[in-house]
Parts: sequence; C-alpha cells; structure tokens
Amino acid sequence: MSAQLHFWLNNEEIRCNEPPGLLVLDYLRKKQRLVGTKEGCKEGDCGACTVLVGELQGDDVVYRPVTSCLMPVGELHGKHLVTIEGLNLPYLNPVQKAIVEEGATQCGFCTPGIVVSLTGYLMQTDQPITADGVKRWLSGHLCRCTGYRSLKDAYLHLKKIVGEHTGVEELVKHGWLPAYFLEMPERLRRIPPPVSRDGRSEERLIIAGGTDIYVQRGEMLPEASVHILNRYPRMKGIRRAGRFLRIGALTTFEELGNHPEVQKLVPRIQEYMFLVASLQIRNRATIGGNIINASPIADGVILLLALDAEVVMQKGRQQRVIPLRKLYRGYKQLDKQPGEILTEVRLPLSVGKCQIHFEKVSKRRTLDIASVNSAIRLRCDAAGIIREAALAVGGVAPIPLYLEKTSRFLVGRPCTPETVEGAIEQAMEEISPISDIRGSADYKRLLTRQLIIAHFTELFPEKMQVRDYYAIP
Repeated sequence: MSAQLHFWLNNEEIRCNEPPGLLVLDYLRKKQRLVGTKEGCKEGDCGACTVLVGELQGDDVVYRPVTSCLMPVGELHGKHLVTIEGLNLPYLNPVQKAIVEEGATQCGFCTPGIVVSLTGYLMQTDQPITADGVKRWLSGHLCRCTGYRSLKDAYLHLKKIVGEHTGVEELVKHGWLPAYFLEMPERLRRIPPPVSRDGRSEERLIIAGGTDIYVQRGEMLPEASVHILNRYPRMKGIRRAGRFLRIGALTTFEELGNHPEVQKLVPRIQEYMFLVASLQIRNRATIGGNIINASPIADGVILLLALDAEVVMQKGRQQRVIPLRKLYRGYKQLDKQPGEILTEVRLPLSVGKCQIHFEKVSKRRTLDIASVNSAIRLRCDAAGIIREAALAVGGVAPIPLYLEKTSRFLVGRPCTPETVEGAIEQAMEEISPISDIRGSADYKRLLTRQLIIAHFTELFPEKMQVRDYYAIP
C-alpha cells in the first residue's frame, strides 16, 4: 500500500502510514525517538512540546509554532516539521547562547520549547526583534523554576547578537540555522497533494484544529476513524464578497486577528485575540471549531454574535445560511443536520460603521477559560442616540447568549449612565448563570454588570466614567 503521509521531519523525508489521529507528540517521542520535544501538560497549556510547522505559501515556507500534543500526524502531509533536534548545529545558536549566558534555564524541561519558539520568531522576515514580539512568541510557555526575568534578559542579549539579521536566509548565512532550511521550498513543492481517504465524512470523527477534542478525548483518537479537515484547505481564507466578509471555517484565530480586512471591521481584534489563547493555540484553533464546539463561554462565538455573523452549513451541494444567534438550541445542541459541516462564517461589512468592544474575565488575564466574557456592537448618531446595538455574554446560560431584549432596549436611547443601568436590569432578566468551578451564580451576575459598564466606559470615555456607577469620591 502506498504511503498516505508524505512530509519532512527536520532534514529527513518521511513517507508513512501512521494512524492519522495519532498525536505528533507521541509520534516524535515513541516512533522517532526524538525526545527533545517534552511531554508536559498534554493540554496545550505549558508549551514544553512546541514544534515548528512549515507550510509552503507562494515561493516561501512559513513557519508557525504549535503544540504537538494537540496536532494529529495526519495533518503533516506536505509540511515541514521542525523539532529542537532539527535546529542543532555544532555550536550554540543565538537563542541557545542567550539563554545560557543569561541563566535563563534551570531544570531545562521547558527550554527546548522556548528555543524552538524563539528560533521561529527569528525566522520571520517581517518581524524585527522587539520586546513585544518576544512576549507574543513566548506567551504559550510556562517556566516553573527559572522565572521570566532571565528570559527578558535573554531577549536583550539575543537582540545584541542578531541585530536586524532575521529571516531564514539571513540566519543560514550567518551560520545560525542549518543550511537544509534553504532547500525546503523546493522539497515541499515536490510532494503531491494528499490522497482522499475512502468513506463518508459523517461516518468518521471530524477534526479541525484539535485544540478541544484532543484535550477531552485524546486517548481514543489514535485508533479512531477520523476525518482531518485541515488536509484540504478549501475552507480556509478570508475575502470580501458583496455585502459580506466571508471567512472560511478552517481559518485560525491567529489568521483572523492578523487579516487586514478583519482589522478594518474590528480595529482592536489583535488585542482581543491575545486574550483568547497563546500563539501556539491560536495557530491551531479554528473559527469553525469554536462555533461547532458550542461551549457557552467560547470567546470567538461571543464576539461573532455581537458582529451579527451568519454561518453556512453544507452537506454535499446543499447549503443553508443560518444567523449564528439561531444556531444554538440548548447546551451542546445545534441546528445542525446529520452530515452537515460548517464551511463558512459571514460578517456584514456594515459592522465596520459601528464601535465594537470585547471583554473577558478569567482567573488568569490571558491563556485561560473565561468565567464570563462579553462583546458589544454599537452605532450612535451625531446626537449621541444609539441606533444599532448588539450585546452578547458567555458563561451565564447553557448557550453562548445573545441578549436580544437588552439589545433592543438600547436602541433609540441616549448613551448615558441611566441607559446603561437600564440595560443592566434587562440583562439580569435574560441571563441564567449557575454556580460551577469558575464562580458562583451571583459572581457571574456581578461580572455581567461589570462588563457591560466596561463596554460603555471604554467606548465612550467622554460621556461616562467608572465613577458614575460607584460611590467614588
């Protein structure tokens, strides 16, 4: 039987028939005996298992950091998988040198993943080395013993060594990256497209980014019959068409936040995406998966509800377009027919005329599941009267909740503290939080109030301030 998978692992060409649902982490450690990639949490939180995945885009290979504990082997076809071993030189590269000389490693368990991420950062030609850039690329790494101050010092050391010499060609030229990286574009071009497997997709378990299903059901997936959507990228991409911005369901959160058309509609989208997850997870998690997973506190869904999104459900050649707010029927229950796949999300371009704000409260400011999250879209006229309003809240009902009555209440009213208090009263009638591990029902009601206030004080600081709602002298 011909090999189903064909990819490059470091400097080695791989053809194999591994189960497509097998985790990349397990494949590396158990099949290839490349144990530099560490197994930590196996939930995508710690970053110890970080690898780089290179994908051909035009004439170049673009490398992105991902957690190998949440990525199936079946998605590697046509790609370049880079582990810490694949970065080895006869001497320390600039990242390793900076970490060693600044004492930024102690037990060393997290260090391989950190080296991989920072090297991936240096490989980006469009990103000069900055403190914010290092913070962004290290956001998905936990270091329990050394702490982060020495990593900040390593950044300063790294900048002195590398200067402006970033990008694969420059790194190879200076002897900081193995020369085989220059051959990867041509090597990947020679790999034929993936072969479609037999069997209807509805009879197999569908995997998109895998960032939730591998946490919940990771042990059974290697032996399961799976359909990996990301092998067939026709559901990726963002484009304007008529009155809508059309977003492929396989578009990742990182792609969403970086796309200029999305940034036109939601100017602070990158800031909001940073609240959602680490860079490694944003490189994997898909918009479609976030919607279909139907979590009541899905960050992406809450924002999309406020943006009046529609979803396209498809089975064969048949399509249905559903307002996102009508998709959810109950806890983990969807208006989805057997065999249907969500293929696209549509945003009306008219939301670009509105003011949009997203807030999230969790035990950690970032990289955590929300206790309560909320998004709002408002358009006011010249007199300060609200003409359009859409408010959504997560974590306060069995479904991601669009506050229909509260949104209607806001329309036609002036943007004042009195209007906000009235909206809060309406919201309290619409939500039905329960007490759970993320907080009591009363706490979630309080958070809902606070987030609604935060929306208005952030969007209209000249009209109202936090002190308008509390007895602050």
